[in-house]
Amino acid sequence: MSTYNITSKLLIDNYAVLQTLENNEIAVGQSITVASLGSPFNGTFTVLDLPEHEFIGIDSTTGFPMFNEFVQRQNQVLFACTGANVLYTFTTVGTITYAPVCTWITANDIADWLYLSTATAADQTFLTICAAASNQFAFRRRQESGYFDALGTVPSQDVKLGTVMYGGALYRQRGSVDTFASFNEMGSAPPMALSAIVQQLLGISRPQVA
Repeated sequence: MSTYNITSKLLIDNYAVLQTLENNEIAVGQSITVASLGSPFNGTFTVLDLPEHEFIGIDSTTGFPMFNEFVQRQNQVLFACTGANVLYTFTTVGTITYAPVCTWITANDIADWLYLSTATAADQTFLTICAAASNQFAFRRRQESGYFDALGTVPSQDVKLGTVMYGGALYRQRGSVDTFASFNEMGSAPPMALSAIVQQLLGISRPQVA
């Protein structure tokens, strides 16, 4: 979960644009919660755009948002918000909370991949942690590579397999620092990094190009 401080607010034609002090990792289509800014801005909203220029309203013919390309503004978040127009205003109050929870795979998916037919309560707890960590990692890395994914629906089976494999790798490193735990007296295994096949399955070998 990330919380960002708001530095400006704007509301035109029932669309609000808020600007954050910090660089944010908010994605289009995801949910945010605005607090301490006052009505009608407070509440939970779906992000529609992350504009880099000044929002000037909705085109009455096309219904599309319009922007002033000569006025650049960083770290903006645009969403639908019903209320009276509010001119561009600097503010020192208000926050945006962004808490994406990805649920592409479960602990059982990892257990099946590892051939764990039975698991103790402690194992199941750790598998659940690995699944949550793998989900968040895969979603974040794909977001950084330019993908727009839904949190609750895995984009494709290759992405699911890559997420499961990464979760399995996390589980297998249990009790070790930077490699798989091993009792092999022939020498230690090399440190494990993000494997090429996991990168290929997740589609994060290189950024997407629109």
